[in-house]
Amino acid sequence: MSPHTPDRPQRPLQAVLFDMDGTLVDTERLWWEAVEQVAGRPLTEADEPDVLGRPVEHTAAWLGALTGRPAADLAAGLHREFAERVRTGIVPRPGALDLLAALAAAGIPTALVTASPRAVADVVLDALGAGRFAVSVTADDTPRTKPAPDPYLAACRALGVEPAACVAVEDTETGVASAEAAGCAVLAVPSLAPIGAAPGRTVRQSLAGVTEQELSRMVAPPSLTVMSWNLWLGGSRVEDHRAKQLKAILDSGADVVGLQETGGTAAQELAGALGWHHHRAGENLGVLSRHPITARFGDPDVGFYGAAGVRIAVAPGREVDVWTAHLHYTPYGPYEAAFDGLPAAELIAHEEVRLAQMRDALQRIAEVSREGVPVVLVGDFNCPSHLDRPDVAWPVTKAAEEAGLSDSFREAHPDPAAVPGHTWSPVHPVHEDGSGRPEPQDRIDYVLHRGLTVRDARTLVTGRPRPWPDVAHNDWPSDHAAVITAFVLPPG
Repeated sequence: MSPHTPDRPQRPLQAVLFDMDGTLVDTERLWWEAVEQVAGRPLTEADEPDVLGRPVEHTAAWLGALTGRPAADLAAGLHREFAERVRTGIVPRPGALDLLAALAAAGIPTALVTASPRAVADVVLDALGAGRFAVSVTADDTPRTKPAPDPYLAACRALGVEPAACVAVEDTETGVASAEAAGCAVLAVPSLAPIGAAPGRTVRQSLAGVTEQELSRMVAPPSLTVMSWNLWLGGSRVEDHRAKQLKAILDSGADVVGLQETGGTAAQELAGALGWHHHRAGENLGVLSRHPITARFGDPDVGFYGAAGVRIAVAPGREVDVWTAHLHYTPYGPYEAAFDGLPAAELIAHEEVRLAQMRDALQRIAEVSREGVPVVLVGDFNCPSHLDRPDVAWPVTKAAEEAGLSDSFREAHPDPAAVPGHTWSPVHPVHEDGSGRPEPQDRIDYVLHRGLTVRDARTLVTGRPRPWPDVAHNDWPSDHAAVITAFVLPPG
């Protein structure tokens, strides 16, 4: 091993580990020719497992078993033939030098990890520029070489990085097996034999165009941005509402949208325009997802109030359950508190209908939940949160909290005085009864979760909505603000 310690970059991508033969330089062809020369015959596809990605000693032993010749003599001949071809015929693979330069500019250390012996690797390093690599690991440097994980583990130790935060770039099944056994993400760029796709593996035909950002995404934990949005009777009060809804969803960056008040057809129409997957439940609820939906939950004929859910495949082997709920709008606690002056005990007592609906939703969620699958519950609950108004222990949000669901918005913004997060109502500054009384502004739309990490949360209203009833030309086609939370999935 020949290490010199670099500065460690920040996660997610700590290092990129490159195979040599067939990955950085076009030596697989030279190795194939060298083996044919020593074997004294053309090689076939059946010979690939004992030739491609294998150390010299393995191929020599294989040839010795076939020919009866001493393995040591065969190894010496393979070394000689291959080294001569490397000195005279080395050619960088397309995109290899550009990617190495880009990683150097980004401060991402690189290592050369090869099953070739040190003598051959040094010839290649001289041709490529040994300074491009912080570490080089060859067949001479570990007790076992590929497909064992030892070479990649050795490179990670020398660099002081975690295998799970590294991308290994390989061109053979043998090399891929070594890198994956070490725990690295893999970018496979097949040279002579195809390599199949698999979880944690990206397959490209060339290194041309590969960027540091693409490699970083391969080791970053999967993320999921969830939006909750009451469409306000499908958006029908606002002109050109469907186009405005589409723009809002696209501008939000959401991956999944839990809808309420869909007007019956919004879920399928929006999904069709977006090219997304969807689930429609009754005339009021729906879920849109850019990720595939693998299961649907709840009563498909749910009424105007209730809950419905889906299971989505965010990444290979990584699923999340997303539920949307709409709870009854009356009696409305903020009105009773602001206009009627009801005390906390009466306000809590008047939450019975919504509390029963929330408990029903939580029961449905519990019945289909699966260990290791995070849960998100979004919706218009039509009630404040006990986290926002400590003078009232609002029971609906407390019931969700007691069931293990956390309020993502309050995780991101713990102080309700500093960031109230009001979602009701961008079009009702005054009460609509004509009295001129200020409308109580409150947070009644939520994105709750269990088993995820909150990266950020915000409310969304576009433009400057004109107040009710002059709403037809508003850019924002709803009477609620949307809530958007960006999550990170736990390690797989």
